[in-house]
Amino acid sequence: MKKAGIAKATPWLTIGFIWCIMGHAQAQMENDQEPIWQSKGYTSHRISSYDRSGANDDGNWKDKIKPGETRTIGDIKGPGIIKHIWTTIASNEPYHLKKIILRMYWDGEKTPSVETPIGDFFGLGLGKYNLYESKFTSVGSQRALNAYFPMPFKASAKITVTNEGDVAIDAYYYNIDWEKHGSLPDNTLYFHAQYRQETPTDGWTSEWARNSDSTINNHKNSDGKGNYVIMEAKGKGHFLGVTHSIIQNQGDWWGEGDEMMFIDGDDLPSINGTGAEDYYLGAWCYGGCGINPFGNERPEFDYDGYGNPINGGDDRGAQWTVYRFHDESPITFEKSFKMTIEHGHANHRSDNYYTVGYWYQTEPHLSFPSLPTVKDRIPSLKNTKGPTMGKN
Repeated sequence: MKKAGIAKATPWLTIGFIWCIMGHAQAQMENDQEPIWQSKGYTSHRISSYDRSGANDDGNWKDKIKPGETRTIGDIKGPGIIKHIWTTIASNEPYHLKKIILRMYWDGEKTPSVETPIGDFFGLGLGKYNLYESKFTSVGSQRALNAYFPMPFKASAKITVTNEGDVAIDAYYYNIDWEKHGSLPDNTLYFHAQYRQETPTDGWTSEWARNSDSTINNHKNSDGKGNYVIMEAKGKGHFLGVTHSIIQNQGDWWGEGDEMMFIDGDDLPSINGTGAEDYYLGAWCYGGCGINPFGNERPEFDYDGYGNPINGGDDRGAQWTVYRFHDESPITFEKSFKMTIEHGHANHRSDNYYTVGYWYQTEPHLSFPSLPTVKDRIPSLKNTKGPTMGKN
């Protein structure tokens, strides 16, 4: 009887399993914008630095980008969508990743929708190369910068690079892959990326020894006053994410600050977080809190939607990079949006922050803050008071 009972139950289990697999496959197809096997409704195009003569000067070694020069590397007529940008730079100038400015303009606009040092755009906010991979940005060997943000435009797209360094860029290689479409939907939003920095952040006290001091822990910040602002927008759109680099001017853990998002003019945060490492989808000081299940006090990782590819520990001078993308459910806004994060609990710390915020919105957009001077963009330790050593 027991054996027969199992035999009777098996077909139903099998049917249930099959339905589960079919449901998963259907859900996967629905989640994909367009299955890979489906016929495409666009034509494929590329703008490239290849040598038009047929020779091998593909990076324009004979026509170097001079100091102070702005060069247009992309000028496209739409409708279209940029799907991938690859670039690599032949330059031995220190911190050239901070000295070259990338700008993008959609549909003939006068002010750029993308304005950021080129290294920061690709997640290299410390001005040096570091290999990592995310869904939207990655760095491959050697010095290969990749971006996969879809960038739609209806009339035109223009991409420029400006050399704000002291020497010419020996060669600038690029491939910009884009799709030509017959039309784009009326609800198409435009890609934006904005660089900001604060060096140092304006900590409200230097009289502390540890983040856990009672004067720090009991300090209150409910309205986000004094928070570091990653980006601010007016219009309709959604926030995609941020790449964030840090230099610790003070010891102990940098990441006690909470993210606070303000949607459609709310006076108080619409979305609150529980700590910077929590927002960037890590935990426990990224190994610096004494909980090290992998036996490594400075673990590093880089996943599709979040990562910590540089972990510098928690002494004064430590350098970090973290990132987070919300592509599974971008943060939507109808009228306005401001993305902020505390620098330490209730903004008690005075570290260096370098960020790029990425979002999509209707045009026109708010004017971007003026870029800091080249000198001010170069990462350097600042002389602030406070502790100098971490816990380790």
